[in-house]
Amino acid sequence: MLKTVSPIDNSILVERNFATDSEIETVLQNAYEARKEWKETSLRERKEIINNFVKSFLLNDEEIIENLCKQIGRPIIQCPGEMRGFEERANYMIDNADRALEDLVSRKDSEFDNYIKKEPLGTIFVIAPWNYPFNTSVNSIVPSLLSGNTVILKHSSQTPLCAEQLFDAATKASLPKNIFQFLHLNHSSTSKVISDYRINHVLFTGSVSGGREIKKSIGTRFIGAGLELGGKDPAYVRSDCNLEHAIENLVDGSYFNSGQSCCGIERIYIDENIYDKFVDGFKSITEKYILGNPLEENTNLGPVVRMNAAKYIRTQVSQALNKGAKNIIDSNKFKADDGTNCYVSPSALINVDHSMEFMKEETFGPTVGIMKVKNEEDAINLMNDSVYGLTASIWTSDKEFAQSMGSQVETGTFFMNRCDYLDPGLAWTGVKDTGIGVTLSVLGFDHLTRAKSYHIRTI
Repeated sequence: MLKTVSPIDNSILVERNFATDSEIETVLQNAYEARKEWKETSLRERKEIINNFVKSFLLNDEEIIENLCKQIGRPIIQCPGEMRGFEERANYMIDNADRALEDLVSRKDSEFDNYIKKEPLGTIFVIAPWNYPFNTSVNSIVPSLLSGNTVILKHSSQTPLCAEQLFDAATKASLPKNIFQFLHLNHSSTSKVISDYRINHVLFTGSVSGGREIKKSIGTRFIGAGLELGGKDPAYVRSDCNLEHAIENLVDGSYFNSGQSCCGIERIYIDENIYDKFVDGFKSITEKYILGNPLEENTNLGPVVRMNAAKYIRTQVSQALNKGAKNIIDSNKFKADDGTNCYVSPSALINVDHSMEFMKEETFGPTVGIMKVKNEEDAINLMNDSVYGLTASIWTSDKEFAQSMGSQVETGTFFMNRCDYLDPGLAWTGVKDTGIGVTLSVLGFDHLTRAKSYHIRTI
């Protein structure tokens, strides 16, 4: 049985039976049989249907927001942002589907009509994470359906209500039967679904170890996978930046959603000439945060998702402190953290270096390392000294320098004077252990379709 424990008070919030083998077989076969009719539905009709699905989902925002807060512990005042993100991304993909899926003409004259058509793969298996359960799943579900695929969704065991709410919205919007379904699955059943011949592509957001398991489950099958596996995202604060703006945004980028963002800021490198001012400003803003019950309107820092996550974060910070790091944040200001619950005090460590696991391995919590650097070359070398490459940011007034630096940093997205944000018009991708594949932008449709060439000659 699936049991979801709320990080707010460690009580059981949701209980569900995992899908049986018979139920899984029914869902797989239903998706397989629904593919043909959905593929033959015109793109114009698909766009109208998906637009109704999005509108249906947004109508239930109050219940969705409250359940999201209870499932993952994100402050209730921050949860509406997920609804806005869902709407923005869905609308972008609907509006740009024609451009993304249009035929590519090779030759068209009196004799030849040669073109490439983008055809759906079949059934897409979406494995969505708990930290942004709607924003990540919309990146996969909407373009998959627009491309003419059927979709089976498996959400994290921490956010089962999210899968149910999406399915409920699809049902109320009268989506054609069986083009969008969901399953509550354990690990072994998930592997069986991935290995089934009726699954044609897998989209997964999660850990590196989880990504490796996906690849193992695919085995010798000739299908693809989109794997977004996290990061250890760095920022470089240059001496010519707007310092107040940089501090304010990097504090938010470090602690929003309790630092449980794959593109959240985990490493900050500061030009030595402004280091002291940056540290003082970062400390001042952070100590104004309110850690507490996320259902209360004044809380802007909630618990982390699980007890084992809290333990991992505390252990990683403790190891860094034992190696000489120093926490500039006064933990006594955060009474909700008793050291044994999911409420983890925010921390910012100085005197850190890359010999510490804290600066190398993803923490996924409300903590960040701050290092002094002498120049841009040092900053670039340190930013690239990671097995991850999701996003990186530069804080400067020099656009030309930022673009030059961006070409040298190994990352999927490079920001100037911004962080921890997804523009739906830009490709969401990464390098190294961050994974493979693309979501968002018009490129996000490409791996959900296969190219089919038509060579038409008139005699």
